Amino acid sequence: MSRPKKQIILGHYLGGVNHQTVWSDPAAGSQIDFASFRHAAQTAERGKFDFFFLAEGLALRERQGQIFDQDVIGRPDAITVLTALAAVTEHLGLVATVNATFNEPYELARQLATLDHLSGGRAGWNIVTSSDAFTGQNFRRGGFLKREDRYVRAEEFLAVARRLWDSWSTGDLVADPDAGAFLRRPDAGSFAFSGEQFDIGGRFTVPRSPQGQPVILQAGVSAEGREFATGGGPDAIFSPFHTLAEAQAFYRDIQQRSARHGRPPGSTKILPGAAFVLGDTEAEAIERHREITRAQISGRGAQILLETVWNRDLSGYDPDGPLPDVDPAPDGPPVIQGRARIHQNAFETVAEWRAIAEANRYTLRELAIHVFGRTEFIGTPSQVAQRLDDFVQQDGSDGFIIGSHLTPTGLDEFVDKVVPLLQERGSLRAGYEGTTLRDNLGLAVPAERVAV
Repeated sequence: MSRPKKQIILGHYLGGVNHQTVWSDPAAGSQIDFASFRHAAQTAERGKFDFFFLAEGLALRERQGQIFDQDVIGRPDAITVLTALAAVTEHLGLVATVNATFNEPYELARQLATLDHLSGGRAGWNIVTSSDAFTGQNFRRGGFLKREDRYVRAEEFLAVARRLWDSWSTGDLVADPDAGAFLRRPDAGSFAFSGEQFDIGGRFTVPRSPQGQPVILQAGVSAEGREFATGGGPDAIFSPFHTLAEAQAFYRDIQQRSARHGRPPGSTKILPGAAFVLGDTEAEAIERHREITRAQISGRGAQILLETVWNRDLSGYDPDGPLPDVDPAPDGPPVIQGRARIHQNAFETVAEWRAIAEANRYTLRELAIHVFGRTEFIGTPSQVAQRLDDFVQQDGSDGFIIGSHLTPTGLDEFVDKVVPLLQERGSLRAGYEGTTLRDNLGLAVPAERVAV
């Protein structure tokens, strides 16, 4: 007996100024104006997407001490933007990336619970960590956190946040004027937590929100990250795997780990990032993709992207020539601050890249496009719809976080041309199933555990 067709989960990622966007395109809009965020979110809702997703930029990236405009990360505060979007959307989930290293549980739990109330149960938190001392300079604690301690703090941070959200139960707010009772119990909101990272106690000021708890998302595929994701941590994981075989292996591993932790099948959703390029014919889409990627990754941009691993000044190398003939210098003074790929073996990565370049006769820039480009779905609308659907139905993922090279109108084409085809295939909703983000993702409401 065949299983029911999986429904594709869709999120929309609005990129900042970096190698994934083309800010110089005449059709590109502001990265700051609220109209840009509103247009993108309302387009996603028109396409029956599950949620709208904003990344976080806590520091402006630098190259040799100077901010460079080829790759600037920085935008208005995500929770503030999403709170404003709650007023101009009705069903769309609102997911903010917020760093657990540079924030405190009480304040963040309060902000997210508030967003959940104001949006009617549509809040989500993409929990990230950092051991980047450069970014940490902007915060009181600085870059104190060792890499091996990131998940220690993240796990305890999430545990504290859940303790705070659970300090209220659904029936605690009575507000009965006849009985003269506002609260069902006088200790509503009381909490106490003592751990390795946090030692706090008091009263949480925000009553239980419509979802009980915001939806939790996470990126990270290390062994530590996989255990965190399946041991009662996030509800969804951003996957970096785009080939079907790799994606299926990751999907199976997460489901097996979840089962070992006693979690039901499908309780952790797998969502890779993806982009698309459409054309009236496949050949037209391929040519359009070539033009877009060369606009996304300029010659200078390619040099900078490779500098994140080489940790050398590569400006003297021809972008249209071979790869640099020098070894990386991972122990030297950092050339790039705020982006460097510090959690990998630079020598192994460069050796792998040299093999790819040799096998494909890639130039420096072509290698950068191959490594850092993210578009996986190229073709006619019908081809893209089929490939997206096949990937999900074959358990490569549960859906996708769709981005575009053009802010804020890049998603319009996908919603107008691909979404109707996915709906015809029976793989995407024609209307929203519920009122909360958990409803639409098919996630259970967390059990109430009043903690006093």
